[in-house]
Amino acid sequence: MVDTNKTEFHIAVEAEGKTAVELLAEATKLSKQKIKQAMQKGCVWLEKSGEQENQKQYTQRIRRAKKVLSVGETLHFYYDEKVLNAEPAEAVLISDKGDYSIWHKPSGMLSQGSKWGDHCTIYRWAEKHLKPERPAFIVHRLDRAASGLIIIAHKKKTAASFAQLFQEHKIDKRYRVRVEGDFSSILEREETTKTIDTKIENKPALSHAKFESYDKESDESILEIKIETGRKHQIRKHLSELGFPVVGDRLYGSGRLQEDLKLQAVSLKFDCFVSGEEVLFRSL
Repeated sequence: MVDTNKTEFHIAVEAEGKTAVELLAEATKLSKQKIKQAMQKGCVWLEKSGEQENQKQYTQRIRRAKKVLSVGETLHFYYDEKVLNAEPAEAVLISDKGDYSIWHKPSGMLSQGSKWGDHCTIYRWAEKHLKPERPAFIVHRLDRAASGLIIIAHKKKTAASFAQLFQEHKIDKRYRVRVEGDFSSILEREETTKTIDTKIENKPALSHAKFESYDKESDESILEIKIETGRKHQIRKHLSELGFPVVGDRLYGSGRLQEDLKLQAVSLKFDCFVSGEEVLFRSL
């Protein structure tokens, strides 16, 4: 019997006619119902070898318990009860454009899953809650602890179009953050915006932080951030290095952890290739 720790099973298919759930039940001694639930949460993968000499081997998630497997394939089962028992936070649909949709991702929801599961991701939420149902593809990310607007594509072609827009810096994406300290203290007279160009992992990174207000009692400032590059944790790293960590930042903050991360993607503006018009979306 599988235990509650992280456990991996790698099962070679050696006979025709077996389904994924049958093979997994034999190997793990878990009930078929529990395996079906786990499959829906994205922790079962099927590795296929290219049938022809010029075909490449590939691995993909499978969710259909009744899928009949073929000799030469391999099942991979990544079982972690802690991951599988997690409940996704609720995302809110902002706009459904058919080929893509705009969502408000709550703090705590993932942008991308792992081999251990994907049921707590924004794209899986979109796949399960949109009507009519459609596949979902991530085109950009928000940190798990961050909240706000995120684009989900529903066709591979649409995902590629958005990727091109991001690469060409044709999507105007703004964030609102609350930081520790008086940010205006580092601005020159009559200056409202600070440009930060410190490299991240030796790669160029450019952020523009616009000062909005300062609250003396809490010793916190509100900023609007526009980024021209999308490095991992870019906003959080840049602001922390300046001495103004984002409130609630458990990675780069000062230790004031009473609150959740105060970083939200609040607006998206771009030329919509579906309607041909400029569109602007604002967060809740």
